[in-house]
Amino acid sequence: MRKLLLLLFISAANIYNAEAQLTSEQIYPHKNIYHKGWIDFNKNGKKDIYEDPSQSIESRVKDLISQMTLEEKSCQLATYYGYKKCLKDYLPTEEWKNMIIKDGICNIDEHISQRPIKGNATPNMMAKTIRETQRFFVEYTRLGIPVDFTNEGIRGLASRHATSFPSMNALGCTWDKELAYLQGCVQGAEARVLGYTNIYAPILDVARDQRWGRFEGSIAEDPYLVARLGVEMSKGIQSHKVVSSPKHFVGYGDCKAARQYFSRTDPHITPSEMYYIHEYPFRKVFKEAGALGVMCALNDYNGDPLAGSYEFLTNKLRKEMGFKGYVVSDSYAIERLSNFYYVCEDLEEATLKALQAGLNVRTRFDKPDIYINHIRTLVREGRLSIDRVNELVSEVLYVKFWIGLFDQPYAGDINNADNILKNKEHMDIALRASQECLVLLKNNNNTLPLSSDVKKIAVIGPNAHTCNYVPTHYGPTDYKFISVYDGLREICEKKNIEVNYTLGIDLINEGWPETEIFPAKLTDDEEKSIAEAVKLTKESDVTVLVLGDGINTSGESRTRSSLDLPGHQEDLLKAVIETGKPIIVVLIWGRPVTINYADRYAQAILAAPYPGAQGGKAIAQAIMGEYNPGGKLNSTWPRSVGQLPFNVPCKPGANDEPNEGPYSSVKGLLYCFGFGLSYTTFEYSDLKIDSIYTKTGNVGVSCSVTNSGKVAGDEIVQMYINDVISSTTAYEKVLRGFERVHLEPGETKTVTFRIVPDDLILVNLKNEKVVEPGEFSVMIGASIEDIKLVESFFVTGDGKQVYKKKTKVVPQDTYKLMMYDPDKRKRWGKNTDS
Repeated sequence: MRKLLLLLFISAANIYNAEAQLTSEQIYPHKNIYHKGWIDFNKNGKKDIYEDPSQSIESRVKDLISQMTLEEKSCQLATYYGYKKCLKDYLPTEEWKNMIIKDGICNIDEHISQRPIKGNATPNMMAKTIRETQRFFVEYTRLGIPVDFTNEGIRGLASRHATSFPSMNALGCTWDKELAYLQGCVQGAEARVLGYTNIYAPILDVARDQRWGRFEGSIAEDPYLVARLGVEMSKGIQSHKVVSSPKHFVGYGDCKAARQYFSRTDPHITPSEMYYIHEYPFRKVFKEAGALGVMCALNDYNGDPLAGSYEFLTNKLRKEMGFKGYVVSDSYAIERLSNFYYVCEDLEEATLKALQAGLNVRTRFDKPDIYINHIRTLVREGRLSIDRVNELVSEVLYVKFWIGLFDQPYAGDINNADNILKNKEHMDIALRASQECLVLLKNNNNTLPLSSDVKKIAVIGPNAHTCNYVPTHYGPTDYKFISVYDGLREICEKKNIEVNYTLGIDLINEGWPETEIFPAKLTDDEEKSIAEAVKLTKESDVTVLVLGDGINTSGESRTRSSLDLPGHQEDLLKAVIETGKPIIVVLIWGRPVTINYADRYAQAILAAPYPGAQGGKAIAQAIMGEYNPGGKLNSTWPRSVGQLPFNVPCKPGANDEPNEGPYSSVKGLLYCFGFGLSYTTFEYSDLKIDSIYTKTGNVGVSCSVTNSGKVAGDEIVQMYINDVISSTTAYEKVLRGFERVHLEPGETKTVTFRIVPDDLILVNLKNEKVVEPGEFSVMIGASIEDIKLVESFFVTGDGKQVYKKKTKVVPQDTYKLMMYDPDKRKRWGKNTDS
């Protein structure tokens, strides 16, 4: 065994503490660098400013930069992927001293996170490995600059042994800000105890096309919902001194026709829409949560690729949004400047463009040596100023000092990681997420929860007894999975209810995805399997039919041309419904699905957006009445893919369709944004606005919500705003507040909201961001269409003008009729056009 490896293994026996006194029996090649309260990183025998914890971060960064060579600086501008990606060994070896990392590196990504490794079977062992990897950079590089260990974290930390959460899409359907914070805390805690110090989360892409493969990884189609949950998750992550690095900056969620990879160019959105929709969540997360990382997107905008855009990476990100951390590239983003967008002649020129734009760190699934050497060449040839390099490196070092790497570089806890990862508290929070994401879409005659008269349940479908909808991409890999069948069987065994399972049909059929265009007939085996499902349905009191998406149909690079159920699932659905028996459809989805047949004929529909490893347990609890689903849709569900684009917020008339006459088409939505039922009912009352007239736009709003039913439940109260008269067209209804409220039967709670000037901003014809004087309508309800309470307030500006209410609230259905029938419009009076 090579000498360095042996030494590191021996040193792994103890946790390093900067204040501990090391004994002579412990073998540390550089044991003299560790002093009480500080570390001699550059090994010069004195406490330099950057080694002094009492100094400001700015002073420490400046001092360290002054001591760095070009070789060391250039290494701080790149990522090195971990074991089995770029590193051949999971612990340092003598070979590392001859690799480019001998001069340091900005970060190591996904080190030992996914693959089982001998010697890393437990979290404690993983923490030891990461610590000893860090020791190489502290002890064997000239200046001892520690590494930032990065990892993914959009459905739990992307590491073995970590807690599995539902997808970002599911988080959006919870509408629960506290839960988003708690999930961030869990991910931050589990990262920190292992030694990871930077998580690529949350995803802040605002998904605007339901066909998009990464819809399941996006919080919502609405920027406000994305922002509020994103802020809380980011705060939770950073509460553990772990950097939150949201992605993908910016406009990535609205690529042309929802295509991915080489079609993610020039999102078809206006500058004002970029500001209102796509920049909004990032602006909030940087300003309110102080997120210190960000990943730039692969797309271009208005001919300007984001990876080389000074306008976006410097003017908008740093100057407008106040971002203080470092930017990493999405994989291949820099290379695309020359080999895809062709705005640069070669990789060297692409490197120059990216660095001048403000991209700090090149991240790609290969060795960064060529890129790093390009930086050195550019500086030596005078094409890239050393001052620009210093700026970019300073931003990287700022983050490392904020994390505390120069005070305690060995972040993991090798004695406590086993107790932290996937502990009961973390698993309970994850189960809460699996429960709260459930959305009840239909419940005829109170079919759900199942009554005590049910004695035999059939569980059928491609998602009934599989973990195929718990993607490991960007999430934990070794989780304990509970299927819908497992969850129902566990509950029903206690109630002497028989539960039987059969597959019915696979998730997709042979020839997928071409069969979306050229439908294939049922094979003999498929017909036989469906017949078995029909037989079991007829023999049972009720059937739970579990359909929807999986890793083959939804996820990164899984954009679709249809929103119908994949494969031959619709054939199975129709066959069991035709039995006449009660059918409960459980839809496990990564994107909205055009389930028109189920909506019309099934007795109940429970939608579960990629609900995580404990999703089956949560679904079973909801079906059996042990949990009352209270989630709401985070997106618009059309009836046909031909209706797209269809999303909120929208400009006047953008989502309206003719309902009658020669121009009629597919009519209306399947389900609107914010929709979701409950096993109980809620009443709204007593809307109050504390300032009917305001100069600034600071307004308090409150209302009362009462559980008027017989069981406890959660209601998600939603507040929308409309700028009644504006100099440029404003969105019809802009979400500007929501609260998830738990209410016992008969209980009433007061829900309060705060409107601030930023909620009212309009981009005028001069491209100014202003709050225009005038009337603002406040609408509170259970969804964007189910508005219960309406009132107005007025921004007076200089206070000289007296405003009167000019509009009359028109019911949604009537408004649609007015759009296409002038005679019906007249019945509402002349002010209706406002």
